[in-house]
Amino acid sequence: MNHLAHALLGRAEAGLMLGSLTADFVRGAIDPALPPGVRAGIALHRAIDVYTDAHPEVVAARARFAPPYRRYAGILLDVWFDHLLARDWATYGDGSLRAFSREVQALLATRAAELPPRMHGFARYLQANDLPAAYRELAMIDQVLRGLSGRLNHANPLADALPLLQAQAPALEQHFAAFFPELVAHAGRAQMRLMGGSDDLAEKHRG
Repeated sequence: MNHLAHALLGRAEAGLMLGSLTADFVRGAIDPALPPGVRAGIALHRAIDVYTDAHPEVVAARARFAPPYRRYAGILLDVWFDHLLARDWATYGDGSLRAFSREVQALLATRAAELPPRMHGFARYLQANDLPAAYRELAMIDQVLRGLSGRLNHANPLADALPLLQAQAPALEQHFAAFFPELVAHAGRAQMRLMGGSDDLAEKHRG
């Protein structure tokens, strides 16, 4: 999953969300000096990624991409699923998407001193481009894919992938609709395990 999904699934506590967002910039063992909530957020992010990669709906969605896109299917689904989550925020999120986006941006700004060094540019990028709210716009998805393409160290087709995603949109939407509620339930259980089974977390993810 991509940034919007990880932020939403870590929303129960500020440290948890911060860890969920920083996890892509952290390699190896989790630093025990980090605040407990941040450590839990990094672990939650990793648990979500493992669950996502193995989920039958995601496996089936990846199989829809033929070469040369098959190699990049995981990246494409991460981005497209965030687009679907943003587009259908009223179904999956709480409150308005814009308010949540500002919450994410404010968290990264107020706790900037805790961000990994490589993450500061990402935080500025979110602020400058009205992310994650702008993931609902196809023009932003195209921009994100072009940016990802340019950051890879080898030739790749990501910059030209939006038309393919649009052609696959009905099938991918079905996969997402079947998968995401199950991911929410899994993330809720993982949160309770990582943060000591608090009653607040159980209430947020009951049902």
